[in-house]
Amino acid sequence: MSYYIAPRFLDKLGVHITKNFLNLPGVRVPLILGIHGRKGEGKTFQCQLVFEKMGIEVTNISGGELESPDAGDPARLIRLRYRETAELIKVRGKMCVLMINDLDAGAGRFDEGTQYTVNTQLVNATLMNIADNPTDVQLPGSYDSTPLHRVPIIVTGNDFSTLYAPLIRDGRMDKFYWEPDRDDKVGIVGGIFAEDGLSGREVEQLVDIFPQQSIDFYSALRSRIYDEQVREFIHQVGFERVSLRIVNSAEKPPEFQKPDFSLSHLIEAGNLMVGEQQRVETSQLVDEYNRLNRGSKNYQPAPDAPVTPKNNYQPAPAAPVTPKNNFPPQQTSHTHLTLETQAQIRQILAQGHKISFEHVDERRFRTGSWQSCGTTYMDADWDAISALESCLSEYEGEYVRLVGVDPKAKRRVVETIIQRPNGN
Repeated sequence: MSYYIAPRFLDKLGVHITKNFLNLPGVRVPLILGIHGRKGEGKTFQCQLVFEKMGIEVTNISGGELESPDAGDPARLIRLRYRETAELIKVRGKMCVLMINDLDAGAGRFDEGTQYTVNTQLVNATLMNIADNPTDVQLPGSYDSTPLHRVPIIVTGNDFSTLYAPLIRDGRMDKFYWEPDRDDKVGIVGGIFAEDGLSGREVEQLVDIFPQQSIDFYSALRSRIYDEQVREFIHQVGFERVSLRIVNSAEKPPEFQKPDFSLSHLIEAGNLMVGEQQRVETSQLVDEYNRLNRGSKNYQPAPDAPVTPKNNYQPAPAAPVTPKNNFPPQQTSHTHLTLETQAQIRQILAQGHKISFEHVDERRFRTGSWQSCGTTYMDADWDAISALESCLSEYEGEYVRLVGVDPKAKRRVVETIIQRPNGN
């Protein structure tokens, strides 16, 4: 099966890897290439296709290996794999790279509920140290003065804004946001169904019918088409004998005929999958549980803090609000925020995004070291407005900003400063 490699992806990856193996006079080449974007768009698979095309050997590290009950193990693992890859370059005489999949899942911090461990700090510090000294990477407890061969590092993730800011700065990490356009999708989906008899026109129609779906949707769609034959096989054998028939059986493995890959059949199966996605998105059982929990007898709301009007604050008389069924009213009239700020919050939430707030003092503002105000991502205007009031009051004299997050793409879509120390 011949898979499609997006030209932009091939160009970016090929240039980065080649630059790291060249000696460019007076040029500082970033060691790390960070490939980020929406989930399921084939970042890792496109990397594998590029590596195969260029004849590159890969040493892999999973984001799940970046945490351990023993402090220091993940950082040591990164150094060890880096040194092993440098030795491979020397022994094999060919390009090799170190690849870390889902770096943000292992070393990122999504909100105040994500524990920031010693291993997380050491992983970030180790990657920064390697990026700054790529030919001098030592293992803990030993020192070898022999310079190593420079090893390009490729990392993938969904949201690099959750990573430690100094790690992703220019000079250490070159960033590449991967979002396939329609032509890329048509090419990739055409490769997925290359052996199934779909014409180029039918592939384009399939992509246009499900334009919001990621690449993995089409791979899952192709797999689902085989469900009918597998179901028929199970009924023929019997549920009680399926295990004996397939595992360690003296009979030859079951064979399946090529299923119906007509466009109409694919669309029908695709609509069923989209319906299942929508049920997951609209169920929101966690939100319902949290609302019920807020209304329980054991829930103790925090006392109201005094509010000092400044910047976006304009004092207004408080109006009594009578909650019904534990659900606050949609139109919040008891707030001290300006109507403009309230409208912005409601507009972000109306687009299906969630909201949180962050603060930073003047010294850390220059380095971009924002911290959460202690609120989780919210999807109700009354909750967000109340949290913003508390945040502005608690961190008076600091910068405070509003953060809008797309929960589907897991990336930030809005960052607006609400309060500044100088009162502007």
